[in-house]
Amino acid sequence: MEKGQENKDEKQYGVRTDLAVEAKDMYVEKEKQTDKVPGVRVKEDTYRDVKISHIEISKQGEKSLNKKPGSYITIFAEGVKKQDTKMQTNASKVLAVQIQKIMKKNNIEQGSKGLIVGLGNWQVTPDALGPMTVEKVMVTNHLFELNYETVSSGYRPVAAISPGVMGVTGMETSDIILSIIDKFKPEFVVVIDALASRSIERINETIQITDTGIHPGSGVGNKRKELSKETLGIPVIAIGVPTVVDAVTIASDTLDYLLKHMGRELKEKDTPRSTLLPTNIPIRHENLTNDDLPDEEKRSTFLGLVGNLSDVEKRSLLEEVLSSSGRNLIVTPKEIDGFMIDMAHLIAQGINAALHEKVTVDQDAHYTR
Repeated sequence: MEKGQENKDEKQYGVRTDLAVEAKDMYVEKEKQTDKVPGVRVKEDTYRDVKISHIEISKQGEKSLNKKPGSYITIFAEGVKKQDTKMQTNASKVLAVQIQKIMKKNNIEQGSKGLIVGLGNWQVTPDALGPMTVEKVMVTNHLFELNYETVSSGYRPVAAISPGVMGVTGMETSDIILSIIDKFKPEFVVVIDALASRSIERINETIQITDTGIHPGSGVGNKRKELSKETLGIPVIAIGVPTVVDAVTIASDTLDYLLKHMGRELKEKDTPRSTLLPTNIPIRHENLTNDDLPDEEKRSTFLGLVGNLSDVEKRSLLEEVLSSSGRNLIVTPKEIDGFMIDMAHLIAQGINAALHEKVTVDQDAHYTR
């Protein structure tokens, strides 16, 4: 594969992930070095079993990761897939705290007017996260305008809108939002949208918060005008959850998982099985890691030339094969309906608690407009 073609394929594949944490992982894989990336600072934390990744990207880091400079916070909310209410509540609390941190960094004061925008298409389940979340957020602006003296302290004026998608409205989403901003004059915007991921494991259990804005539709190759401080004139906090992957990702992850499974089998071939386990039932392997990958010779034996391709080369090859034949489909889990309901509720709770001082995250709370 020629160098120029390899770079082209990597750039094409780069649009398939909207997560900064994945862009960092891709850079590390490509350069085959440690986790340190020039111009990128990474800090990881944990709160009540909820993992949090903080990534700060500078101008230098922008060239490395092809991500705008700014803050990217990733919350791993495993409770959504596990249907664990307690874990979802903890994730909501973490989300509220992280939103407040980004608001403070961008000098958004307590009591300032906010606009919440739910991007996406109601009619397409994996793209409906934004509208579903807007249904659950606490809107208060009308109370401030009609009966200001009756509004308790600890709340701020907040309005919400679901502008739809260009295919339904015939208008650019950014133009609709700019018109609302011109009339409503908010001091900041919170945007919620569905994202794309390069990892099956991160689907519907990862939340990214950033102050760099968002490109609606970029994850599925339908990039619209950017929504950011540069285009809207006020701070933009973008909250996104990956809900889809493409066929290239699924095929590549399947090959990796297959090799790791075979590598674990080789390591365990001399380990005696329990006498209670029938010999015709294979051992189930969980938590497979890169340490389970077999050596180059074994990989070549299992999968031939494909087995020894690097991750970037493998994805580029799959991209070339599937895209040219129109088979690089965008895929979402079959349980997406339930995942979206839980995730929308989780994000709405976090936003409500972050924007309104008097609101706390309650395990049994259900917010309606």
